[in-house]
Amino acid sequence: MRKTLAALHLMRILGVFAHPDDESFCAGGTFARYAALGAEVMVVSATRGEAGQIRSAGVATRRTLGQVREQELSLACQRLGVQHAVCLDYGDGRLQEVDQEVLISRIVEIIRNFRPEAVITFGPDGGYGHPDHIAISAATTAACVRSGNGHHSPSQLAAGLAPYRPAQLWYSHFPQKRQLLLEQLAHWLVQTRTSFQGTSEFAYALLLLCEEATLLHYSRDHVDITWYPAGFSIVEQGERANSLYLLLSGTAQVIRDGGDGTQQVLAHLKPGAFFGEEGLASRQTCNAHVIAEQNVTCLVLSPEAPTAFLRRGEDAHFSSSSGGEEQDMEQVLNDTTCIKVDHYLRHKVEAIAAHRSQFPIQPDLLPLVILQALMGQEYFVPVSLVSEVEPEFLALQEAS
Repeated sequence: MRKTLAALHLMRILGVFAHPDDESFCAGGTFARYAALGAEVMVVSATRGEAGQIRSAGVATRRTLGQVREQELSLACQRLGVQHAVCLDYGDGRLQEVDQEVLISRIVEIIRNFRPEAVITFGPDGGYGHPDHIAISAATTAACVRSGNGHHSPSQLAAGLAPYRPAQLWYSHFPQKRQLLLEQLAHWLVQTRTSFQGTSEFAYALLLLCEEATLLHYSRDHVDITWYPAGFSIVEQGERANSLYLLLSGTAQVIRDGGDGTQQVLAHLKPGAFFGEEGLASRQTCNAHVIAEQNVTCLVLSPEAPTAFLRRGEDAHFSSSSGGEEQDMEQVLNDTTCIKVDHYLRHKVEAIAAHRSQFPIQPDLLPLVILQALMGQEYFVPVSLVSEVEPEFLALQEAS
């Protein structure tokens, strides 16, 4: 039977994560949805994110990045409707080195102060194996168990913080989806009435979307940035092109071979142009050569990583994923809770864009229909705190 999230309106929800921006990608839509319904929401970041990348040099320096990302967290939470944003300073990239009892006790203090009915954090795998995410998951889980224990953190009890255990703990979950971002883009491009020519800002926004979408399993594309020398045939006429290319720099020619051995130049492609993928045949690229006119760089989306023995030409066959490694989405939905956040997607994207040092994008640069397909649902796994409590409770009983 599919599990459902208890009604959280007019309740308190606490999100505990490792870095500023985790909150937006993991549960931004859910926070926005329930805040709009009247829930009181608090987001806690265990670090200031000072060891992160600086993707916009004009926004921060290495010295100021922690302060900037703390401010970005505050702005992102405002855009989500989150009423409380707290940024701790345990050291980005070093959460696993922190004394876990100290970290657990700090989260217990936050829980006893805020008294949330539900807590959201990363799962034990940290989403994609990030050590900080794994550490905050373990600490938050332990804190949810111990916060209701009158023997834990007696100094807090002396300060008037009574024991309190949240009713629900949820792990943010990122199921591997079958959809391909390249197929979403191809469908959108075919539906576009005029030939699309993206700006450099669009290209950068799409690159960042690709990185996050594949990292968080929103899509299963293989994404790469590839350089091609002048004269290289990026796509050959007659071959089955199963990749989608976005020209980032340089120019390319679209040339068609005639049946009599002649060639016809159909188009000159400039930065910002898409080509390739079977769904774009109407744009005269899959039925023609695409040859680098200058040295060019392309963002390449493929259904899977290319092999070392990739063949080309009309007779080449592309292997395809057997699907054996993909999760059955029906089973995923049975085992997890899916929150539909498409009506709050603008809030989520605007919150992501608030983290400008990490995602210097304009919220309206990318097609909403694609964002809805990728990020219109958020998934959570319920955790039974009862089963987690029993061993500790029994140990206390024996000790007494």
